[in-house]
Amino acid sequence: MSGTFVGMPSFPRAAKEAVHNKTLRDNLRHATHTIRDKRAKAVAELADWAELREAGKQIKDHTLRHLDRYLVQLESRVTEAGGTVHWAADADEANRIVADLVKATGESEVVKVKSMATQEIGLNEALEAEGIAAYETDLAELIVQLGDDRPSHILVPAIHRNRGEIRDIFREKMADWGRAAPHGLSDTPADLAEAARLHLREKFLRAKVGISGANFMVAETGTLVVFESEGNGRMCLTLPETLISVVGIEKVVPTWRDLEVFLQTLPRSSTAERMNPYTSTWTGTADGDGPRTFHLVLLDNGRTDTLADEVGRQALRCIRCSACLNVCPVYERAGGHAYGSVYPGPIGAILSPQLRGTQSEIDASLPYASSLCGACYEVCPVAIDIPEVLVHLRERVADQGGKGHRVEKAAMKAAGWVLDHPGVLGAGERVASRTRKLHPSKLPGAGAWTRSRELPEMPAEPFRDWWKKNRKPKSDGKKP
Repeated sequence: MSGTFVGMPSFPRAAKEAVHNKTLRDNLRHATHTIRDKRAKAVAELADWAELREAGKQIKDHTLRHLDRYLVQLESRVTEAGGTVHWAADADEANRIVADLVKATGESEVVKVKSMATQEIGLNEALEAEGIAAYETDLAELIVQLGDDRPSHILVPAIHRNRGEIRDIFREKMADWGRAAPHGLSDTPADLAEAARLHLREKFLRAKVGISGANFMVAETGTLVVFESEGNGRMCLTLPETLISVVGIEKVVPTWRDLEVFLQTLPRSSTAERMNPYTSTWTGTADGDGPRTFHLVLLDNGRTDTLADEVGRQALRCIRCSACLNVCPVYERAGGHAYGSVYPGPIGAILSPQLRGTQSEIDASLPYASSLCGACYEVCPVAIDIPEVLVHLRERVADQGGKGHRVEKAAMKAAGWVLDHPGVLGAGERVASRTRKLHPSKLPGAGAWTRSRELPEMPAEPFRDWWKKNRKPKSDGKKP
């Protein structure tokens, strides 16, 4: 079963191991470059892409400002439609609610459609502790689960695997979880997809309980929406007798008209499709159609605290398209596992430290997992200024102290004092120039910074002295 990221090392240590894995780097480079090129073409087809991007940003910002009102409206509409709404403050409460709901049905296994919220709270592991088996039905999630692996991409959790590796996983592990892989399974996409289809079909037809996430929740009607490409989600949403949806509170949008914007921007930004192949919507329950019982678990788990941060709250605009991952030079080389979270890449570097806090080693390191090149901001369909939030979170990490940050803080304070005293600055520059042959090649105490960077060469003469000698006024009083 796919594990959680608890106990992961900090990003620098995890990334150092990942960048030496050539197969991983090749897989990531091929996949991210393919997706990013297709996305660029799909976006270029729309003349009003900039207007759609701004509309998405404004809809999300408006909703977040009035989140209390829209969540109450959503709860009312879901209840009126025959559903039951549960509020979960954190992961433990959400897992307890879901486990109790499953046990109340008398079942010991569930099928799941891809849900990042349930991965965020470690639901599979919590259900396993209660004696309940959770089967992932999204193809990429199935690969991750069978391989006892962790997801490394928001949209393509098994992006770090190539076809040969997937074939081997199917051959070795499918029989342990249900129907075995066909004899002589090859690594062609059609054969791999057919093996997964046969394996999952028996689970869909047997399961009495389904668990899902949702891309959006429409407050005006209490409708939940899932975008997907395979159709597995629709089977998971409609065949079981009981459906439990676990969704972050930031996924709500006020109206169907607002949803129209994201129907255009999300597919193009994520899979480079003009529209996603399957859009499933469900509103409560209906006699003779779909599940007879529906529960919605609204998950906070750090989102309210994130909302209170004026700079950081823009991370809650995220619609999980993963466009920022596919253009990020750091993600391309380090891979998703190095981020120690179900949310990797640039969005994970700003979302995870806000949802979980910056006290742990891994979360304190994430705001530094970026070159600040800004490519992530350029492709974000809801205009999240990720570099701005990264710098904001770095300030928060520095303020909380620690050995390195205390030295940095003292150095910056000293530099500020010197810059405020020109005479001291000038004297220091002369001393530095005259002793330049004695300077070390690496700055003491800053090995992590200078290990991959060369110190600038000290000039033989300070610029101020050169300026005085070479820019003296001419005899006519004019400067040269």
